[in-house]
Amino acid sequence: MKSRIVLTAGALLVAMAAGAIDLSDKQRAEIEARIKPVGEVCLQGDASCAVAAAGGAAAAARSGEEVYNAACMACHMTGAGGAPVMGDLVAWADRIAKGMDVLHESGVKGVPGTGMIAKGGCMSCSDEEVMAAVDFMVENSQ
Repeated sequence: MKSRIVLTAGALLVAMAAGAIDLSDKQRAEIEARIKPVGEVCLQGDASCAVAAAGGAAAAARSGEEVYNAACMACHMTGAGGAPVMGDLVAWADRIAKGMDVLHESGVKGVPGTGMIAKGGCMSCSDEEVMAAVDFMVENSQ
């Protein structure tokens, strides 16, 4: 039985390679969808990585609020690891006084010796998205 299955599968592959089996466009698309890779590797600087899967349009940057809700909220809503809680005017006052450039750099690069790691751990976030999240937190903490 096992050898018959192997022969049948082999015969099917030979027939497909020879073009003996006619497939509809829909069937071909379904096969291609089933055998496509589950992911892709993009290297920094590869322009093709900026293309979104849907429709081939450039990926839209997330808003500061979206990034905050996805990546920053866990610490900046609870104060975990000593993070200043968004809306806490006292906790943010000294940080805001240092200027936005310093705050942006802290968000992107992290703050050594604290729980703040680079990009708050959001490695899929661009620097600009992280800076927008910092802006969002500052705007809601003044």
